[in-house]
Amino acid sequence: MATEPTKKDGPLLTTADGAPIADQENSLTAGPRGPLLMQDVVLQEQMQRFNRERVPERVVHAKGSGAYGTFTVTNDITQYTKAAMFSEVGKETELSIRFSTVAGERGAADAERDPRGFAVKFYTEEGNWDLVGNNTPVFFVRDPYKFAMFIHSQKRHPHTNLRDADMQWDFWSLCPESLHQVTWLFGDRGIPKTYRHMNGYGSHTYSLINAEGERVWVKFHFKTDQGIECLTNEEAADLIAQDRESHQRDLWEAIDNGDFPTWTAYIQVMTQAQAEEVDYNPFDLTKVWPHGDFPLIEVGTLELNRNPQNYHHEVEQAAYNPSSLIPGVGPSPDKMLQGRLMSYQDAHLYRIGVNYRDLRVNRPRVEVRSYMRDGQFGGQLDEGTGHPNYYPNSVEGAPRPDPSYAEPAWHLGDVTVERYNSREDHDDFSQAAALYHLMDEDAKERLVQSLAGAMAGVTRQEIIDRQLGHFDNVDEEYGRRVREAVTAARNAGGDGQSLDAAMAVRDAVPEGEGQRD
Repeated sequence: MATEPTKKDGPLLTTADGAPIADQENSLTAGPRGPLLMQDVVLQEQMQRFNRERVPERVVHAKGSGAYGTFTVTNDITQYTKAAMFSEVGKETELSIRFSTVAGERGAADAERDPRGFAVKFYTEEGNWDLVGNNTPVFFVRDPYKFAMFIHSQKRHPHTNLRDADMQWDFWSLCPESLHQVTWLFGDRGIPKTYRHMNGYGSHTYSLINAEGERVWVKFHFKTDQGIECLTNEEAADLIAQDRESHQRDLWEAIDNGDFPTWTAYIQVMTQAQAEEVDYNPFDLTKVWPHGDFPLIEVGTLELNRNPQNYHHEVEQAAYNPSSLIPGVGPSPDKMLQGRLMSYQDAHLYRIGVNYRDLRVNRPRVEVRSYMRDGQFGGQLDEGTGHPNYYPNSVEGAPRPDPSYAEPAWHLGDVTVERYNSREDHDDFSQAAALYHLMDEDAKERLVQSLAGAMAGVTRQEIIDRQLGHFDNVDEEYGRRVREAVTAARNAGGDGQSLDAAMAVRDAVPEGEGQRD
């Protein structure tokens, strides 16, 4: 017999097929003690659907928070780009954003020391443009061949299922190009207080193309208007003990209370002639462009003013692609960017499915007309109906390309296809040294102690020696201080501790001025 409902004024409960449900609490059984009957199809449907409530977790950036907002142009940059969203001062474009941690799983605490993802989807009148960056202007590696290996080194050991300091520092010590980002990560900005109190960066070098077909290289910056605020190791440990969702909670409550966070957007611009003259590779993701040489140019304001209504639909299934570009914005020779142009799209096709763009959060605000068809869960939208599924065709009214949108040619010069050594002809130490020298004495000491805490968990001496040699190459004082701190930490019993324990000892930083944000 059906249970008396607790409320009699709600709408009728139905199956997924829309049929009325009479009882939501009592299984259909043969007698009061069972067994169950296969014909209780409502129960079967609910259990089967429950087993499929989750989509595969992101391999990286698994833990995230999202919001909606608006981008407003505050400065004319039409001399650099023909993108319609930048066509006039005051123009507004809707956007969605997803912040995230990088290495941790979905259950990771928000306040861990880790880079933060900063991915923005602009719903422009020329299609979606996704700018997928981090809260740091550089990254650990410059060649996509190393990306998956780098992530493996930050995840759990396949044997112990524990995060492993030997793995982490073995990889870093064998990849000195990581020194710049390592110094960022273990410096004061390594643990942002909230998502609202950190900068965002496109990180990669992109290109802008104006109406005359002229291309410049560009880097994107989003500087928080809330001010940079970070946590020390001790503050982070205390916060995590009380609240593992601190950043999610802060972002949601701020927007819900009408305290809308904002960021001021800037670009740095480099011409091809300048790119050929600088003494570093401007397309190297481990490098910044000194602000003294390439000053920040204000572009607009990014404001977050609306919370999602369904986390799974609007954040977990939100898909951000570096390959989602619009006329006037394009890629660069950046090797890591070139790799991500493929890998991010592929990840979404795997996680969400071939029709992931039909979901509202991923759907362009403009009409989509393509010859791509069908696939799992196809047919949610009616684009293409009435048109052929091939091109070229002679069907009147079918979508046609427009040559006026073609990008100008790239002149790569006399180049040779080869697997170039990603370490040769690169200076992995000068920019890390510049970052170290920007820090005041207190910040340097926190950096050193954070590094020592993390390295104290390394069990293999050759890994420690190799990494200390890199710090020596950055700066003699930097190397000496880290060496002394690591030795002290290991003598105090840190040798062999787990990475999780070691990471709890690491620390945070101030906003340096001068050559970087």
